[in-house]
Amino acid sequence: MGDNFNENIKCSVQECKLRCSAKDCCILDNIEIGEQETNATTCECTNCESFEYLKDI
Repeated sequence: MGDNFNENIKCSVQECKLRCSAKDCCILDNIEIGEQETNATTCECTNCESFEYLKDI
């Protein structure tokens, strides 16, 4: 998705349309992180709330 990317936000989620695949970075300036569970104690308990599904073209 263009040449704009944020090297401070690493992303390996190939299904997200906000990911710059050439750099494995997010194209957004900032992202929203949310809890998947009430008392998040591990990385798996959190989600990227900015995720947008990359649909097949």
